[in-house]
Amino acid sequence: MMTDETIHDVVMIGAGPSALAAAIYTTREDIETVLYEKAVVGGLAAITDKVDNYPGFPDGIEGLTLADNLQKQAERFGAVIKYGDVSAVRRGQDGIVLTVDGEEVKAQSVLIATGSDYNKLGIPGEAEYYGRGVHYCATCDGAFYRDKRLVVVGGGNSGVQEAIFLTRFASHIDLLVRSTVKASQVLQDELQKYVDAGKVTIHLQTVPTEISVDSETKAMTVRTVSAGQSDELQVDGTFVFIGLKPNTEFLVGSGVELDPIGHIITNEHLETAVPGIFASGDVRSGATMQVASAVGEGATAALNIREYLDALSSAKN
Repeated sequence: MMTDETIHDVVMIGAGPSALAAAIYTTREDIETVLYEKAVVGGLAAITDKVDNYPGFPDGIEGLTLADNLQKQAERFGAVIKYGDVSAVRRGQDGIVLTVDGEEVKAQSVLIATGSDYNKLGIPGEAEYYGRGVHYCATCDGAFYRDKRLVVVGGGNSGVQEAIFLTRFASHIDLLVRSTVKASQVLQDELQKYVDAGKVTIHLQTVPTEISVDSETKAMTVRTVSAGQSDELQVDGTFVFIGLKPNTEFLVGSGVELDPIGHIITNEHLETAVPGIFASGDVRSGATMQVASAVGEGATAALNIREYLDALSSAKN
């Protein structure tokens, strides 16, 4: 295992809105800041079609545009964004040690802002046809299904919102809901317009059990169960929106405490049980899962990191 002997002021794991906001604050304070992102800079916000509830944008803003602006602002002040997969974090003798793509990286402080990932159905065919008919991002893949028939799974805010978005492309959408539609009333009212227009059919108390694709025709079949009765839907693609899970698997053995769901437990200063390791955004226990609050937590974490580093410096002197 190779080791980078540089000890960074702060390393941020993840480069979504929370970490980017934190980086704007730390770098403006001349705190040397490195962010590691293993997927998409901007996180889930970057692949959201439109963010309509972020303050300051009366007409909303495209998620990718918001993420891009945050990145440019952080980099303007000196933040360094690198692609890398952090697989472990531990407290060392002279700081915090991270394992990034097999190499050790050292830091005086760490901000974990890894956000969340999509929950999976866990049914036959889902993994096999991922990216080839099964998708988790409407804005990424919806345009491939112009004038096609789709299944959307999920009755919460994200499921309904993405189903509405997909009506731009699909000829018809079958919305599968495990129990009842639990999206906000505003979204339900908007969804009803598409139901009335014949663009969306809602299947309540219905769960998918298997996804298969005909090897010759490439037609997709989604098998479902509703009230004990089996059924089949012939569609061209399936989009799944059944919630999120925190990206915290890499924290096993780190000493960072997690709640029963896997979110990171912090104190009022957003510091974890391990001194010098902070957490903010969707990965934190008690987070509201909103871009605006994630950005606010990033700013708060940055200010607390500055105080931590100041105290560390004073103790050394």
